[in-house]
Amino acid sequence: MVFVGFALARILKHRWNKLRWKRDYKDDEWFDLVDESGRVKGRAPRAICHSTPGLLHAVVHLHVLDDRDRIFLQKRPMCKEIQPGRWDTAVGGHIHSGEKVEDALKREAYEEIGLREFRAVLLGVYRWDSAVESELVYLFLTRHCGPFSVNPDEVDDGRFWRIRQIREQLENGIFTPNFKTEFPWVVENHQKLLA
Repeated sequence: MVFVGFALARILKHRWNKLRWKRDYKDDEWFDLVDESGRVKGRAPRAICHSTPGLLHAVVHLHVLDDRDRIFLQKRPMCKEIQPGRWDTAVGGHIHSGEKVEDALKREAYEEIGLREFRAVLLGVYRWDSAVESELVYLFLTRHCGPFSVNPDEVDDGRFWRIRQIREQLENGIFTPNFKTEFPWVVENHQKLLA
């Protein structure tokens, strides 16, 4: 009997939270909550996802390399709550609730650097856990020489970096932890995947 009462209390709490979230976060972006294989398990507002580690939600990252194998990076705006002022992947953003991975990639690429026409290759999918959130990262590569139209509402700066320059600066605290994790994969795989 105690078990039934406990289970009922959990169900009621879950339903109450869903109703409260819909009311309190009706104007917020909503993300699908996923398992590690990407299957949708629920949904939650951005504010909750960014304050509750363990609520796994999906994001896209796109690394852009030019024909000289330089990597285009964006500098995150100082107003961002996560990793402000650090250099990061050329494109990165959340997949909205109900949105397909490929559609989110195209939307974010256009929103952040004005990139419309490109062919991306999926490098891999990995889980990223930080002190504030948990992400399922879909990691893509593309080759494009620009020019790019950096959106000042999304990005403070953007430029191409030589691989050697990145290696020299990698431990100086100017790159996001995600980028530092992805960089070796990009260097190791870009020539065979983008050939």
